[in-house]
Amino acid sequence: MASAAASATGSKKTMLRVLIFPFFATSHIEPFTDLAVRLVAAGPAVEATVAVTPANVPVVQSLLRRRGQPEHVKIATYPFPAVDGLPEGVENLGRATEADSWRIDAAALSENLTRPAQEALARALSPDAVVTDVHFAWNVRVAGELGVPCVAFSAISAFPTLALHHLEREDVGNGDVDVVTVPQFPGPSIRYMRHGYAKRAYFVGPLFSSSSPSHSPAGGGVDDQQSQCIGWLDSKPDRSVVYLCFGSLTHVSDAQLQQLALGLEAAGKPFLWVVRDAGNWTPPEGWSERVGDRGLLVTAWAPQTAILGHPAVGAFVTHCGWNSVLETVMAGVPVLTWPMVFEQFITERLVTEVLGIGERLWPCGAGLRSTRNEEHEVVPAGDVARAVTAFMRPGGARDAARSRVMDLAAKCRAAVAEGGSSHRDLRRLVDDLMEAKAKRS
Repeated sequence: MASAAASATGSKKTMLRVLIFPFFATSHIEPFTDLAVRLVAAGPAVEATVAVTPANVPVVQSLLRRRGQPEHVKIATYPFPAVDGLPEGVENLGRATEADSWRIDAAALSENLTRPAQEALARALSPDAVVTDVHFAWNVRVAGELGVPCVAFSAISAFPTLALHHLEREDVGNGDVDVVTVPQFPGPSIRYMRHGYAKRAYFVGPLFSSSSPSHSPAGGGVDDQQSQCIGWLDSKPDRSVVYLCFGSLTHVSDAQLQQLALGLEAAGKPFLWVVRDAGNWTPPEGWSERVGDRGLLVTAWAPQTAILGHPAVGAFVTHCGWNSVLETVMAGVPVLTWPMVFEQFITERLVTEVLGIGERLWPCGAGLRSTRNEEHEVVPAGDVARAVTAFMRPGGARDAARSRVMDLAAKCRAAVAEGGSSHRDLRRLVDDLMEAKAKRS
């Protein structure tokens, strides 16, 4: 027994223990958890702990089950900060009402509110390295005080990251500057990240496997929902279905849902539509009967990766969240873009103008789009129908976009395969952290 205990202690000393802090949103928690899975898979001597608040534990647990419950990925918790006006147990942007979303953001960005609990956990666990969401900038200082390296992990791509970096540097939004030219952009963005933006940069995505089930916004009976969605898709011809989902953070007004429903009806194409938190909204009177089996409306969890990977899906109407962009690229599905918030409007430029894997659903100049929900103009049903019908037309824009996205899919698979660029960067990250641990020892 003494020998076994000594062996366990010795293995613990040689184990690289990484503590990971994602932001309070499923769209961040999932890629951070996938990073944990990839880190432990990169070497037998890595243990990764995903640190979340109690109400976010089920998000991590659900993903780990879908990833085969890797042995060396752990979960640790710290208390969610007390925020006036926020209902108890609401600790995720995807669970907050539109009126309460700012309170989650305020908590996350407040060093006084969130740092104490995160720092207490870090000191208690004494990790060899910290991986933090860029929202939690103070963890760089916490890790420095602990004498361990800190890696900032971004859940968005290099393209909007660099664009936002230049916008902030030029102080856009102060009323004096309307347009900013970013030098040598978008061509060598990765080179700039490596040699001008960060001390060291690791490009490790896509982190998920294209064969692994993923998510759409809400919770629910996962197996039943997957069976319903895939069973319905099985009844449809190849590349005939339009899939629509606007992610876990987007709040779509009832008026817009109404117009979208009528537009999908008028387009005449089969569709699978995931509506997050439908609330009191119901489809227009008689809509369900008129649409019939041509449409499937899902108001619970939906297996997004499995849906995108199904041969019946021919296009994806997306909000341009980075997780969704990666998933549609890996599946080789072209897109119609409908950004809603944050950096999604910049990512849309990458998708449509740089990569050329889709088109804007609402053309430039058609109406006001804004990162503020209250400023969004409602996209009329007629515009929805015209965009969907035109994009799905054989031999048109969709087919050209599909050719380009299929090429990107092949490059993504090569990148994450053994010896690929993402695989090498992940190994380099582990090796660098191991070397830092050895130097401290």
